[in-house]
Amino acid sequence: MTASYSQEGYLKEDYRLFHLRDTAGQERDFHFHTFDKMVILLDGRVDYMVDRATYVLQPWDILLVSHHTIHKALIDVSKPYERVILYLDRQYAERAMPGSGLMECFDAADKRGQCLLKPGPEEIALLRELLARLEAAMADRDFGAQALRDTLVMQLLIAVNRLSPAVSPQDAAPSPYDGKIADTLSYINENLSGPLTVEALAERVYLSKYHFMRLFKAQTGTTVHAYVRQRRLLYAAHLIRNGVGVNKAAADSGFEEYSTFFRAFRECFGVSPGQLK
Repeated sequence: MTASYSQEGYLKEDYRLFHLRDTAGQERDFHFHTFDKMVILLDGRVDYMVDRATYVLQPWDILLVSHHTIHKALIDVSKPYERVILYLDRQYAERAMPGSGLMECFDAADKRGQCLLKPGPEEIALLRELLARLEAAMADRDFGAQALRDTLVMQLLIAVNRLSPAVSPQDAAPSPYDGKIADTLSYINENLSGPLTVEALAERVYLSKYHFMRLFKAQTGTTVHAYVRQRRLLYAAHLIRNGVGVNKAAADSGFEEYSTFFRAFRECFGVSPGQLK
């Protein structure tokens, strides 16, 4: 059965701040928003799948998820998961400070294919102070409270933008998978336009077909076929979001028949490829 990816959440305000601490499991299935989303991990263990990449977050890591980017959180339920999440209407930043480029950190993350920022000790201290002041301002009802909140959101975006250009893609986090499965996942993601049969993938890592299938399912929680299809669809969506024509996106992501691609895409995303574009 194909997974269903959908639009989640609505933002009627200019921004919305959440400070959450729980021991819930997977937050949601793959989904996307029409607004930009910043996640700052405070405590716990969570992996975020964003487009084609998987990020293993550490405390005070910043994850930048642009609007319409498909993502999913995988949470370790053995630890409380504490995070600050900021939803942002990108038009708000332009209205508030025209020409300031405050949302460029999201665009830069999209372009370089690296959504994770790792602040150093000084940046963490600044983030800690800004978030504490912003949370206090959210409950403030005195004179100028709204202006104070707006100013602090601007300061937070400035701090993240100053951090963003200086950060090159981080060294890859240790893979949680067996070496053969980790190698297979990398190979799949690098060869989505070509044939990816179970037999060929098993042969690459010198395993029998059935042992390979069992090991893959045990470590990833999904079948080889479902994983390949999921990655193809995510890659196609990524290409379409970046201006590639839908027919070329289908071919480049490994779908031989456009009709097959169209049905799978619509089933997964709830919209046609043209509507996502």
